[in-house]
Amino acid sequence: MTQAVRVHRFGGPEVLTFEEVEVGDPGPGEARVRHTAIGLNYVDTYFRTGLYQPAGGLPFVPGGEAAGVVEAVGPGVETVRPGDRVGYVVLGGAYAQARLVPAERLIRLPDDIDDRTAAAALLKGMTAAFLLRRTFKVGPGHTILFHAAAGGVGLIACQWAAHLGATVIGTVGSQAKAELARAHGCDHVILYSQEDFVARVAEITKGEKCDVVYDSVGKATFPGSLDCLKPFGLFVSFGNASGPIEAFSLMMLSQRGSLFATRPTLFTHIAKRADLEAISSELFEAIRRGVVKIEVHQTFPLAEAQRAHAALEGRATTGATLLIP
Repeated sequence: MTQAVRVHRFGGPEVLTFEEVEVGDPGPGEARVRHTAIGLNYVDTYFRTGLYQPAGGLPFVPGGEAAGVVEAVGPGVETVRPGDRVGYVVLGGAYAQARLVPAERLIRLPDDIDDRTAAAALLKGMTAAFLLRRTFKVGPGHTILFHAAAGGVGLIACQWAAHLGATVIGTVGSQAKAELARAHGCDHVILYSQEDFVARVAEITKGEKCDVVYDSVGKATFPGSLDCLKPFGLFVSFGNASGPIEAFSLMMLSQRGSLFATRPTLFTHIAKRADLEAISSELFEAIRRGVVKIEVHQTFPLAEAQRAHAALEGRATTGATLLIP
């Protein structure tokens, strides 16, 4: 037996219960992993509330990112062995002391990437990688707007975009977060709780606006994000922190200058093993070279997942947050 956080009904942080669960021996293609650090991500709250439906229904164990040590492997597994340090990003099941994972989804961790860094970086860092390198290939001469610049993905992506030569505009919700964003790659920071971010983007860019807007906030920043784009610009929606976008009409894109819009997910980008290895290797190299610094700003015991979710939704966190088994 081991312990895990489970959700028996959809709702607020109070529905997260810490209880005993049984983890059996790994079957064909599986590995049993003992976790040392678990990533907390905003997407976890979407599954907890029922905005996103868990594949197996209720009850379920949330969480999609963790690092740990392989305890055992099932028949046919050749990519990892017992004793290997590994990390992974999957849909659900990570809020546990130990679990079974499809071995093909496990990433062997380099010796110079510690477990906490991996658990804090994999989902958020690979998200930043596909946003900046695949969804829109950011480079010199580009101006980007990144909402929630002091969040987990934001801090990584803004550092990376600055390294790539872009002018980075970030939005944040407080002065403390503004200082953090400036220290992590933002050339300009907008406090959207106090300023009209659309007007400020126009002012900063002298009316030229942005090549791409990365928006994980959703309802509260839409359609303003579209108004920050130059003709043929790209709107990248990758989250719903303030609620899902409703009533999106394609006419909005034509009326604002033949814009493009996309709603990508990391799981599509890493569906193939070769892409998972390529994107994770690109992230590890960026960390190794100091292009991005992975900073864990908060940790909570796994048993206090309720408190961690309340802090996350209350915008009381910055950067990466870990649950420690």
